[in-house]
Amino acid sequence: MTFELFIFYAFATITVVAATSVITARNPVHAAMFLVLTFFTSAGIWLLLEAEFLAITLVLVYVGAVMVLFLFVVMMLDVNVEPLREGFVKYLPVGLLVGVVMFAEMVFLITQRYFKADQYPVPERATADQLSNTETLGRLLYDDYLFQFEIAAIILLVAIVAAIALTMRRRPDTKYQSPSRQVEVTKEDRLRVVQMPAEKRS
Repeated sequence: MTFELFIFYAFATITVVAATSVITARNPVHAAMFLVLTFFTSAGIWLLLEAEFLAITLVLVYVGAVMVLFLFVVMMLDVNVEPLREGFVKYLPVGLLVGVVMFAEMVFLITQRYFKADQYPVPERATADQLSNTETLGRLLYDDYLFQFEIAAIILLVAIVAAIALTMRRRPDTKYQSPSRQVEVTKEDRLRVVQMPAEKRS
């Protein structure tokens, strides 16, 4: 076993363990930190595959920006996990169905059995040595894997809608302010003048 293969297996093992811990951790903050570890090890694997642009983008964008946003949202929402744990068995069939559908989509996209690219004429392209890493990635995303890229965009759109739905939920113990009602307030609503007779000193 070469040193490069050993590093790959080490990163792959850490990635699988960290990804499993993301969905099994009871504390949302711990789950977010395990997700950070998953991103770092995935970036290491991409470096082994000589995909430096993807590795740097993963660290800068996801670890540096998105994960900070995740932690901020988790701490701001203060999600009560007790009701979620109570309904775990109730929503387990739906979760398993969604998991099976996503797994089938991943297999469908990875195997490429249903995509007959050889039926369409492919224009001549420059070789990989003549293009930069970023340009090669852009041509692959928006040409060969456009359908998969659009599916990923739809999944991200669903995630954005879910995040907005969580943020807009109302909690009974939270105090809200209405700027329109504050502007309409008059002095009679805030100030009461009391007439008191003057007192004389004896």
